[in-house]
Amino acid sequence: MPARTRCAWGDRDPLYRAYHDEEWGVPVHDDRTLFEFVVLEGAQAGLSWRTILGKRDRYRQVFARFDPRRVARFGAADVRRERFVTGW
Repeated sequence: MPARTRCAWGDRDPLYRAYHDEEWGVPVHDDRTLFEFVVLEGAQAGLSWRTILGKRDRYRQVFARFDPRRVARFGAADVRRERFVTGW
């Protein structure tokens, strides 16, 4: 089997490597996955993508596993709870 070709950034770190090999550049049509990427990209502003990938599991917890219907029903108590937990 030939060696995998990666972009230079995709070989720096295990999180980058997994993201590069399994997700980056792969077409997405699933609402939950699209919502996840929109949230993560928004959170990335001013931070490194490595930082966001490192916090991805926590984002999944905070954003109800990126279920857009559940997040749409979040009330003030949900927002306060998540702000307390995440520091946002």
